[in-house]
Amino acid sequence: MSKLTTATKRLVLGRPFRSDSLGHTLLPKRIALPVFASDAMSSVAYAPEEIFLVLSVSGLAGYAYAPWLGLAVAVVLVIVVTSYRQNVHAYPSGGGDFEVVTTNLGPTAGLTVGSALLVDYVLTVAVSIASAASTIGSAIPFVATHKVLFAVAAIVLITAMNLRGVRESGRTFALLSYAFLFGMFTMLAWGLIRIFVLGDEVRAESSGFELRAEEEHLAGLALIFLLARAFSSGCAALTGVEAISNGVPAFRKPKSRNAATTLLMLGAIAIVLLLGMIVLARQAHVVFAEDPEQLVGAPEGYHQKTLIAQIAHAVFSGFTPGFYFVAVVTAVILVLAANTAFNGFPVLGSVLAQARFLPRQLHTRGDRLAFSNGILFLAVGAIAFVVAFDAEVTRLIQLYIIGVFVSFTLSQTGMLRHWSRLLGRETDPVERRRMMRSRAINALGLVATGAVLVIVLVTKFFAGAWIAIVTMAVIFVIMKMIHHHYNSVARELDEHVWDGVLPSRTHSIVLVSKLHLPTRRALAYARAGRPDTLEAITVNVDEDDTRALVRDWEKSDNPVPLKVIESPYREITKPVLEYVKRVRKDAPRDVVTVFIPEYVVGHWWEQVLHNQSALRLKGRLLFEPGVMVTSVPWQLSSSVRARAAGEPAAPGAVRRGYGDNG
Repeated sequence: MSKLTTATKRLVLGRPFRSDSLGHTLLPKRIALPVFASDAMSSVAYAPEEIFLVLSVSGLAGYAYAPWLGLAVAVVLVIVVTSYRQNVHAYPSGGGDFEVVTTNLGPTAGLTVGSALLVDYVLTVAVSIASAASTIGSAIPFVATHKVLFAVAAIVLITAMNLRGVRESGRTFALLSYAFLFGMFTMLAWGLIRIFVLGDEVRAESSGFELRAEEEHLAGLALIFLLARAFSSGCAALTGVEAISNGVPAFRKPKSRNAATTLLMLGAIAIVLLLGMIVLARQAHVVFAEDPEQLVGAPEGYHQKTLIAQIAHAVFSGFTPGFYFVAVVTAVILVLAANTAFNGFPVLGSVLAQARFLPRQLHTRGDRLAFSNGILFLAVGAIAFVVAFDAEVTRLIQLYIIGVFVSFTLSQTGMLRHWSRLLGRETDPVERRRMMRSRAINALGLVATGAVLVIVLVTKFFAGAWIAIVTMAVIFVIMKMIHHHYNSVARELDEHVWDGVLPSRTHSIVLVSKLHLPTRRALAYARAGRPDTLEAITVNVDEDDTRALVRDWEKSDNPVPLKVIESPYREITKPVLEYVKRVRKDAPRDVVTVFIPEYVVGHWWEQVLHNQSALRLKGRLLFEPGVMVTSVPWQLSSSVRARAAGEPAAPGAVRRGYGDNG
């Protein structure tokens, strides 16, 4: 790696951490809360907005259902949080829903959960960043017209921060997350005090608008479908709960108790913010529509601000800094909400990789003890969704929460089997009562999440949810294929017993282009192995060069015979391969070793100029059975200088002759 590349990497990531310092990266609750709960906290920026947006189809009268829908979402959130506290205590290893379902329902169900969560984490990043772009666009027109560019830049920034390590990124995000909580609770408290205590009239800028309904006087099944769709959109507030069950290993000890406490705080904060936003929106008479053309009475060229921006403007009327503070911290928390996925996705990817369902590279930690490959994979997937859907929240949210409710439902089913299995062998009455209580909680969680899953599928399938389902299916199949490949390789390597039979003879071949120092080193190294047969070969691609090489070879004192291989089409790789195959055919029990001299260079651009033929040849020879390929390096002066610059001499090295390059 060049010095420039190394310096850039250190500038972005910082110095590497030793493996034994992993314990120092664990999170206390005060940092774990913003790290893992930012997604749930930020849902107040788009979950209530989506409820109002869906209800706007039936006109202003539809807004009357918003508080009841918010209360229904809050009830489901309480049930899910309570249920997942059981999961955290029962399975603290970090496998989360995947481990619960795989252990209790089998690998196919576990893989279904794994694929669903992977997609949901990617969409969490895409939706959060797109919503941040919309929020900032309410105040900065440039962002509103360049949302995709802003979203991609934000994903790249948050990726770089996470590559520096979980603890370091957590400290960076903690202050900003707590600033958001301060701004939101201040806005809610002051708004409610003004309305219910001081009796002030709090009105949003859109309170005087009328709403042109797309479907008036809805009743019966049509009304039920509309309410179900609004409820399913509001259930976006439940995302992020599963991240804590996947991130238990990142907590300080006692891990399970700290994770369960953080989960409880997450649920309480999300419920207060969700219901508070809906109440304030109704009291301020906010009018919000999917299409601004539905707004009757709006001035020409009116730009519809987000729900939270309208509420903040109404609550802090006469105090502009308060409005801007809420707008800024809301945009920041929406960006940071993606951090929940950046902490959950890599851990889940590592668990899946350890189970041989994903490439093994996702299981290893990077320089900063973060799962760097998983972080990068998540970033690429999120950028793809943002670009494909133009960073539009309304379009992306149709794909959202399908995956998380699939995992919710299967996880609660797995926990029911878990408690039933333990009850079958538990005899202590106290423990049995505790287990039965936990099973009842998870049974209630199964009913709630299963019902929501059905509603989401019915109301969102044709609106775009089918894309998420197809993506989950594709990932499921890919993970199955990866698992099959790893198992096939393991069987192939393990099922054959090594008989220890040595080859009858060794036939060594040294590839020659010129009779120079690299060639002489390769010949000397090949002779040192004392092969049964040793020969040098060269490919005749230029008549004059080949004649010059033969003359030099005959004049030298080299005892190794040189053989010239004709190449009428001026190829190098194919003639060498054909010659090696002939040698193998004549003596099938012999091992053929091909020695290839290679230059070791110090700069990337030098690598482009050298070793290309050797790389192509090695790539082909590796597929030939009974053929060994040996690279014989020759360090050019640029590589020696690069090594000397990167490795300071140890004390006494020059005196002992190790540091003298002259």
